[in-house]
Amino acid sequence: MDASNYRRVPVGVVAPRDAEDVAAALALCAAAGVPVVPRGGGTSIAGQATGVGVVLDLTRHMNALVSLDPAARTAVVQPGLVLDRLRDAARPHGLTFGPDPSTHSRCTLGGMIGNNACGAHSVAWGTTADNVAALAVTAYGGSSHRLGTGWQGAPDGLRELVSENLAVLRTGMAGGAADGFARRISGYGDLDALLPERGTEVARAFCGSEGTLGVVTEAVVRLVELPAAPALAVLGYADESAAAQAAAGLLGYGPLTVEGMAADLVGGTAAAAGLPRGGAWLFVEMRDEGAARALLRASDAVDGLLLTDPAAQRALWRIREDAAGTATRMPDGTMAWPGWEDCAVPPARLGAYLREFRALLVEHGLRGSPYGHFGEGCVHVRIDFDLVTAPGVARFRAFSSDLADLVVAHGGSLSGEHGDGQARAELLPRMYGPSVIGLFESYKRVWDPAGGMNPGILVRPARLDENLRFASLPASLPFAGEVARCVGVAKCRSTEVGGPGVMCPSYRATGEERHSTRGRARLLHEMLAGEVVTDGWRSAEVAEALDLCLGCKGCRSDCPVGVDMAAYKAEFLHHHWAGRLRPLSHYALGGLPGWLRLIAALRLGGPLNLVSRFLRIPGLERSRPLPRLARTPFTRGWRAESRSAGGGPLPALRPFPGAAPRTPWGSAPDPAPRTPEGLDFPAPLDMAASGENPAPPAFEERGSGGWPPGTAPHPAKGPGGARGTVEGRVGDSRPQGTPGPGAVVTVWPDTFAEYLAPEVGHAAVRVLRAAGLEPVVQTGRVCCGLTYLSTGRLDTARRVLRRTLDAVGDPQGPVTVLEPSCAAALRTDLPALLPEDPRAPRLAAAVRTFAETLEEYAPHWQPPRLDRPVAGQTHCHQHAVLGDAADRRLRERAGLTGGLSGGCCGLAGNFGFEPGHHEVSVACAEEQLLPSLRAAAPGTEVLADGFSCRTQIAQLSGGRARHLAEVLAEGLPEGLPEPDVDGM
Repeated sequence: MDASNYRRVPVGVVAPRDAEDVAAALALCAAAGVPVVPRGGGTSIAGQATGVGVVLDLTRHMNALVSLDPAARTAVVQPGLVLDRLRDAARPHGLTFGPDPSTHSRCTLGGMIGNNACGAHSVAWGTTADNVAALAVTAYGGSSHRLGTGWQGAPDGLRELVSENLAVLRTGMAGGAADGFARRISGYGDLDALLPERGTEVARAFCGSEGTLGVVTEAVVRLVELPAAPALAVLGYADESAAAQAAAGLLGYGPLTVEGMAADLVGGTAAAAGLPRGGAWLFVEMRDEGAARALLRASDAVDGLLLTDPAAQRALWRIREDAAGTATRMPDGTMAWPGWEDCAVPPARLGAYLREFRALLVEHGLRGSPYGHFGEGCVHVRIDFDLVTAPGVARFRAFSSDLADLVVAHGGSLSGEHGDGQARAELLPRMYGPSVIGLFESYKRVWDPAGGMNPGILVRPARLDENLRFASLPASLPFAGEVARCVGVAKCRSTEVGGPGVMCPSYRATGEERHSTRGRARLLHEMLAGEVVTDGWRSAEVAEALDLCLGCKGCRSDCPVGVDMAAYKAEFLHHHWAGRLRPLSHYALGGLPGWLRLIAALRLGGPLNLVSRFLRIPGLERSRPLPRLARTPFTRGWRAESRSAGGGPLPALRPFPGAAPRTPWGSAPDPAPRTPEGLDFPAPLDMAASGENPAPPAFEERGSGGWPPGTAPHPAKGPGGARGTVEGRVGDSRPQGTPGPGAVVTVWPDTFAEYLAPEVGHAAVRVLRAAGLEPVVQTGRVCCGLTYLSTGRLDTARRVLRRTLDAVGDPQGPVTVLEPSCAAALRTDLPALLPEDPRAPRLAAAVRTFAETLEEYAPHWQPPRLDRPVAGQTHCHQHAVLGDAADRRLRERAGLTGGLSGGCCGLAGNFGFEPGHHEVSVACAEEQLLPSLRAAAPGTEVLADGFSCRTQIAQLSGGRARHLAEVLAEGLPEGLPEPDVDGM
């Protein structure tokens, strides 16, 4: 699978190291009669990167920038080079590669050549074919060709074919680039570049061939000058048609981009509030501020906005770049799919075309949100096709036929930049006459007489309703909806380091598709389909791919469609180990809260700290020292301190309805039992219920007995289940409580603050008191269930969470959770695992981070001024689920300057302590965290609210990181006691 609706199962994958390997593979496949499909990043959305033979993965090894010549403005690249790597290398020379698809962080040059990709800046810098000077190509069978301008290097018979078909090339292919319409990409759209009056551009004609002619092994590409200070003019129009009609009139001002989108795409994003008035917008980038101001004055927009700050421009451009993913969700949550993603018409016809396009959607009972390159008449859209049921597929086919006729009626191209693949190639006769279609077949035969290169694409194509990926994944299958959520846009394959994003650390560490979010989702798809992966939930292949998933949840926020691979991994592990002896780490780390409670009850922290210096726990990574246990748990120390304060215990608070009593610094009995009885002690085998279904539904109990609402290609009418934990950040519906002096704040004694870092809990209580709040500490046996979740022990997690709800009851105010991973689990996983319990969403809504508590309930409190720079790590769960805006504002008010590292620290709870993970764990830390610490100036405060992050920093850098609460408490007049971690 790629990023399309299609699925073809290959017989194998080859990752060649060089052109000689490519030639050898093609020779062997030709001798055996096995088809070959070259593949780059797999971001194609028409199905051309799928195949039934051998897939050549050109990204693993053939991904080098061979050379870059700033004077000549050219670069020599291998086909697997990611576009952004070329742009990064060219930028210091004031150059860039002009075509820039929204997938620039993961698409490859070879794939761009294969599809003749364009991107937002093609209105100024052209298509990929416009920017290719020469190609090295290997044909099926192993012969090599060097293509440029002229017939040298061309395959035998090509010159004669052109000579015999000059009239067809001149008349049958009129209306393309030579006639002012640059977006005629469909078919072999640049075949007329072989005409003598066009300069016999053999390399150009090869572009856009979608892997059907041969394999590009090297390319010489042209670079363009990068504007020093581009400015972005955002123009607001009354509606989409008005914006489309205006786009063509702006071309005379020399724009670099003219991108359009309407309110139905943009309205739900946070950045939408910063757009000018209107129902649709054009994003027009100009070379400098003066040109942008001139454009604003000349436009007929109802409102306009000028952005010169690069960061502000990037924030708005992200809306456009993520549109391929965000457009997959309709306003009601229904999924929408590709298939008619990039057809194009001459820009002057765009307004009329879009009006008729919208009418056609209504006629077929479909919905979609058009957007795209309005300056070149190229429209992207995802449509809520039903690609599962027979009537839905028939409607998809009928709509495709009618839309092809509409595009052709406006003089357009079925594909404007992504290629036809399987999605549109069947309809090429609607666009080209029989003589041109026959010429395409002859051109294919010259290059590939055996027909071994990507069969079924462009020439003698498969039907557009064949090979649909949903056919192998019936809606009735449990968990199918979650798996199908991945649409394959492959943002998880980005190798970009830096910024706040997290996804996908394991892919960046290994470079293997199976270790990307998309790769894992595809493997889960095959597991459920049962055709390739035949052993279901017991699959060793799926287990191996998920093993290196850190559970960071980065995909939950960074994936445009909100795939939550951490939840999927938990679901898989729940079934995979059902009724079997689990790995020792699942008991040692998955049962951590129970073990630590037992150790504290028996007061064995000191002896175990001593023993752990010399012995390692079986089943854990031997190179990792264990964190030291605190001498006194947080709640025990809190009670002791409260008794000594003021000569006696403080008065108890009124218990919450249905809850166990809690006291502010009070004298409640010690909730920690003195014997092992009743502890969360791991069951010896963690056996599931017996019977025909040894692994009862886990996360699918969220209501997703099949495709969850908003996930199925065409959801059935009627009630459905909750969407679970894949909704992006949560908290818009959280009750705000009553801010002000004396507001009661419940401090949550999470496992890490309770047993491993009580200094964090004490510091938080001190700061909350200083802010005028009344902190109380939650008593009773409470736990967020995180460690059980991460090891897939979902039945145990539910039991723990139900007991937690019994202890908490109905929160009457904010519940401050100091550990970000625990806060994220309570806010999202708790209601997902217990959807039937009305107490779960109430507790989830009450959860606040430390900074959120201060911002919402003590808004006028001024923290101590610390005035020092900071470095450190934002917890990946905080990034993905909670957000860190309140933390950043609190740090700014305290004079803590600078930012924290994004990405993942690499320890990720139990992940870094499990055998076989150490190398990846360290690699993740080396991406951003460790380099930032090495570069930190003397006196820099190292911050990390997550216990895992602090542990990783201590073990890999030798330094100590602190929770923000500790740093603020130290600045208070009473100071901060030394951490209590001495077990002796």
